[in-house]
Amino acid sequence: MLLNLPLQASNQSPVSFWIMMGLLMVVFYFFMIRPQQKKAKDARKFRESIQKGTKVVTIGGLHGRVVEVSDKTVLLEVDTNVKLRFEKSALAMDNTMQLTEEVAKASS
Repeated sequence: MLLNLPLQASNQSPVSFWIMMGLLMVVFYFFMIRPQQKKAKDARKFRESIQKGTKVVTIGGLHGRVVEVSDKTVLLEVDTNVKLRFEKSALAMDNTMQLTEEVAKASS
């Protein structure tokens, strides 16, 4: 009986194989590609909305307040009279956004 299983499986229609592959691609799209695109869109929107005075966190974990904004860079004040220039792509999130995420994790 177990020896007949591979023979039975090989008699399946190739159409069912392609249907399963198509369904697998749809699942990959909705669970992997689409959320990644949404996250990239949100990050782009955040970087475009940065203004002077916004408190941000860099991808390296450095906290600072935006002092100056140019096309591709921002000047952050990380301490009194300590200013560092970063690429906008190095900014991870708004500091208030981080606090909101921490509260959400603590409540769940």
